[in-house]
Formats: sequence, C-alpha cells, structure tokens
Amino acid sequence: MQSNQGAWRHRTKAAFFSAIFIGLGQLYNKQYVKGLLFMIMAQIFFWNYYPIAYKGISGLITLGSVPTRVVGGKIVQGDHSIFMLINGLITLVIVLLFAGFYAMNIYDARKNGGIRDEGKRVPGFGDSLRTAKFRHLPYLLLLPAVGFALFVTVIPLVFNVLIAFTNYSAPAHIPDRSLVDWVGLRTFTDLFVQEAWRSTFLGISAWNVAWACASTATVFFGGLLLAMMVNHPGIRFKRFWRTAFILPWAVPQFISILVFRVLLNGSFGPVNDMLVKLGFAPVPWLSDPTMAKVTVVLVNMWFSTPFLMALMSGVLTTLPRDLYEAAEVDGASGRQKFVGITLPLVLTATAPILIMQFAFNFNNFNLIYLLTDGGPDNTGYYYAGSTDLLISWIFKMTLNQSQFNMASAVSILMFLFIAAFSLWNYRRMKSTQEEDMV
Repeated sequence: MQSNQGAWRHRTKAAFFSAIFIGLGQLYNKQYVKGLLFMIMAQIFFWNYYPIAYKGISGLITLGSVPTRVVGGKIVQGDHSIFMLINGLITLVIVLLFAGFYAMNIYDARKNGGIRDEGKRVPGFGDSLRTAKFRHLPYLLLLPAVGFALFVTVIPLVFNVLIAFTNYSAPAHIPDRSLVDWVGLRTFTDLFVQEAWRSTFLGISAWNVAWACASTATVFFGGLLLAMMVNHPGIRFKRFWRTAFILPWAVPQFISILVFRVLLNGSFGPVNDMLVKLGFAPVPWLSDPTMAKVTVVLVNMWFSTPFLMALMSGVLTTLPRDLYEAAEVDGASGRQKFVGITLPLVLTATAPILIMQFAFNFNNFNLIYLLTDGGPDNTGYYYAGSTDLLISWIFKMTLNQSQFNMASAVSILMFLFIAAFSLWNYRRMKSTQEEDMV
C-alpha cells in the first residue's frame, strides 16, 4: 500500500504545486528554465491584463449602465452596449485561452512528475524544445490558422448568437442613445407567440422549404435529362451541344439575373411585349405572388441546370454497361431501365451534391434579392414580401428595419434546420453507410 502511494508522490505534488502557482510544479520537477518562463508569462499576463479582463467581463454581463444623455446642452457619451458585448466576448476568449495554458501547465507538471516516479530523468529545456520541434511542429504551424479562424469566424458567430438573447432593436434599444439588455429567450418567444411575427415566420419558412425542394428537384432532373440527351448515341455534334448548354453557367449570375429582371418586367419587358404582339395577355411574371414564385424556380433552372448537366454527364459515363445489357436481355423497357438502373445509381453518386445544392438553394439570397427583391408585397407579412426567403428577410430586418435581435433568432433557427437536415441525409446515404461498414 505504501509503495503504491510512493509511486504517485512526485506526480501528485507537481500537479498540486502547478495548480497553486503556474510554473511551481516545473520548478519542483527541476525544470528551472521552463518553470521560470511559465511564471514570467503568467505574471505578465495576469497583472497587465487583469484590469482589462475585469472591465470586459463586467461589460459583457451588464451591457452598460449609463446611457448617452444631454447635460447642459452638451452630449455626454455613455456606454455603448454592443461595443461592450464585442469587447467582453473577445476578453472571454482570451481568458479561456489563459485557462487552457493553466491546465496545460498542470498537465505538464503531472506528466514529468510521473517520469520522476518511474525513476527516469526529467527532460531539460533543450530536450523540450527538440520535442516541440519534431513532435509538435505541425500543431505549432497550425496555431496562426486556428487563431485567425477563432477571431474571424468563431467570435462573429458567437456574437450573432448572443444578439438573439438581447433586445437590440429599433426604436427603443439602439446604442449609443439607449442601452441594450439581456432578455433571455424572450425574442424566440415573441417569434412564435406574437401573431405578426409568427405568421410571417411560418409563411416564409413554408415557402423557403418548398422553394429549396422545388429548385433542387427541377435542377437535378433537368440536368439529368440534358445529360442523357447529349450522351444519347443518336445525337451528333456532342461537343457543340455541351458547349451551348454550359454557356448560361459560364455567364456571371449577377448579370444574368438583372437581364431576366428586365426581360420579365411587367411594364416594359420584351417578353410581355412579344406576347401582346402575338395576341396573348401579358403575364404578371414578377407582380403576382404565385407567378413570381414560379418565375423564380424557372430562372433558377436556367442558372443551375448546366452545372448538374456537366456533373451528370460524368456520372453517366461511369455506369456499368453490363447492367443495361442484362436488362435488355430480360426485356426491360427504356423507362424501366431508367427507373431501375440509371436513377438509383445516379442518386447514389450525386447524393452529397444534392444535399449541398439544397443547402445552397435554401439560402439563395442573390437570386431572390436581385430578381424580385422579395416582392410582390404581402400585407400579412412583417417586413417581408411574397417571395422572400428567410435569408432575405433577415437582410431586410437587419439593414432596413434594425431588428437585430429577431434577425439573429431567425438565423439560429435556420442554422439548426440546415445542420439537422444535412446530417440526417448524410447519415442515410448509401455511400456513407458502406464506408462505415468497411
């Protein structure tokens, strides 16, 4: 029993000393250079950053207590809640990094204490540098990229999430003339309880899902149809047809959408002008709510079908010909070969692309904003039109109406839906299941 306790003596003491004071466990393990460096770094960080950290964390908790006010005809600057939120978030990240350094200091002392318990020599400072150079070099090289991603991607995402739990919105809570407060889940409650918000959110969500499904399905089957037609043995000049069909995808989408907006204009559009000359009634391409949704799906086919056609062409050339030969011997018709062989194999090969296409169409801001601007107007919606998607509704709430907290709440729900849908479909794909079985 005592020998077992003695075997853990140095390991436990070193970890305990480093937990009390950073670097003390390294000194106990006779790693004097490393211990002094840990002590100096910790003390410099603590005594220089402690006042800033205290102010930043306090601001993150309170979001300010003194609003901007007018005193004696002069404007006295108060607290800016959003700046305090950002500064507090950055401070919290830096404090967490320091906590990670503190935990690493304890782990290092405990590990080297265990080496002493085994009767081995504890590596010196030079040995530690050589180990870091050869064994930990990839991690050291990744640190700048990790830091960049942390402050450019992770912090903005967390900031967006935190905004949903505040009352940051016009007209009563816009810094710096007024303060912003934490409100918990009240924003999400308002989104589903208040009639104006609920009807708008549910209506746009239903159209958003219908649009994503319709646009993905039409583009998929349109691309597959074109690929099968171009690759048919009876078609001549295949290179010409492939080039002709790929041109819409080669033209910048921004330009093409604006061209379609002019072509389909209800007042002076060339398409309606030609229909009138032919004796037909003009079509409300962008002014009728139902027709505008159909138009958006049709225009999206023009942009996205060429990409799927090129993808399908490559997939069709890899399909095993012996399956078709066996089907012909069994007397299968062309429709039966398509349904029983071509479609399942193509779906298996392109399933990840379809998931990505669905996610892209679900958030296809450019097409909606540039073609219809969310219109035509819908009087039953709050800050949105008939063809608005959730992403374009968020854009309007943010830049036009300053409803930042509600926009953040909707964006969180969007992310959860897309993430759940993508993960669920990815796990159900046959290719993924086959990889898991190997």
